[in-house]
Amino acid sequence: QVQLVESGGGLGQPGGSLRLSCAVSGIIFRINAMGWYRQAPGKQRELVATITSGSSTNYADSVKGRFTISRDDAKNTVYLQMNSLKPEDTAVYYCNAAIRRIGTPVDVHYWGQGTQVTVSS
Repeated sequence: QVQLVESGGGLGQPGGSLRLSCAVSGIIFRINAMGWYRQAPGKQRELVATITSGSSTNYADSVKGRFTISRDDAKNTVYLQMNSLKPEDTAVYYCNAAIRRIGTPVDVHYWGQGTQVTVSS
């Protein structure tokens, strides 16, 4: 069974930094694209950043220049370094991974359980 476990959320101050991690466990063949999404109260879930298996990245305009997504394939882990935090970054952050399991011909998208990020002074 594949699981995505996020960590690193919590309370951050405006202008401060937080780093999120998401570790993939289970019997897998390959992890392709990985990404971070967030959902603020009363709003739809939105894309924050994605990274391909070749490490090409894509960011929402609202986080460009402040957030950095990276991955460590040896650890099956994706990270989100969040700098220059703003109160509007407050949300539940979810990681997502497109995973090819052994013996299956297509990728399946898995989600983490979410981690709360609150930016407040």
